[in-house]
Amino acid sequence: MVNRRHIRIKVMQSIYAVLQSKSDNLPKEEKFLLFNVKKATELYVLQLMLMVEIRNLALEHIEIKKKKYLATNEDKNPNLKFVNNEVIKLIAESEEIKEYLSKSKLIDWKDNREYVRIILDELTESDLYKTYMESDSASFEEDKVFVADFFKNILAPNEKLFDYYESLNLSWVDDYPLVNTTILKAIKQLGKGDSLGLKQLKVKADDEEFLVDLFRKAILHQQEFTEEIDEKTPNWDTERIADMDMILIKMALTEFLYFPSIPTKVTINEYIEIAKDYSTRKSSYFINGVLDKLLKDYNKSGRLKKIGRGLL
Repeated sequence: MVNRRHIRIKVMQSIYAVLQSKSDNLPKEEKFLLFNVKKATELYVLQLMLMVEIRNLALEHIEIKKKKYLATNEDKNPNLKFVNNEVIKLIAESEEIKEYLSKSKLIDWKDNREYVRIILDELTESDLYKTYMESDSASFEEDKVFVADFFKNILAPNEKLFDYYESLNLSWVDDYPLVNTTILKAIKQLGKGDSLGLKQLKVKADDEEFLVDLFRKAILHQQEFTEEIDEKTPNWDTERIADMDMILIKMALTEFLYFPSIPTKVTINEYIEIAKDYSTRKSSYFINGVLDKLLKDYNKSGRLKKIGRGLL
């Protein structure tokens, strides 16, 4: 499932885009935000189908070698272990993935063979591949371990592939780690005869509600939060505060005041960690300081209304 941190990052990016464009069409922006979050499933399917297409290209090479005029005995009797890998077969035969492909307009790896060839070449030259192909044993577990190692060590880290995805959809830069981690986990949990589906990246109903509410409330209370931040940063001109820092602080304040079930410690920790990846080097300290001051004020004034024990 898409986790809350990923949702917060998507909301942060959407708020930034809205503020930069000065858009006031919230329903339209909310719809685009939801669409953007769900695009991660598209990347998930592309990554899985890339492994299938790599297998298919390897099979094509085998058939070409068989038809050589001076085909060797090895050409005529090739090692089929990789092309018969049971885990890749499960991906190729998944009805849920087939249905998704039929309804979507995903790129066809057959028309983007450059990336398929690059990764197949890297795979066949690797010690991982050679050890797997030379093994006399044959089992679903061995196939699964091989595919997991292939995905983790060769396919997922490929820089050319990452650059290609970035050129297709900039938001996939943030989705890439989540999608790859989800795929690796799904592969490791596969049992013989299981079907690999898409439930791993579905957004739960309560998470979708959280996403829309956080986005809407943070946008609607922009001015109010700006004034409160001004009061706690008297030595700072708000225009000198990094845009991303302001957005993260305002999102945290939104959670403080309008999400009673989320502990304040969780909120603070989440936005400090996001700041480390998406803002300046010292942003996490600045954000922590401002939130700490405002949290004390909210507690003192009684504005903070958290439900349950240990939520302050």
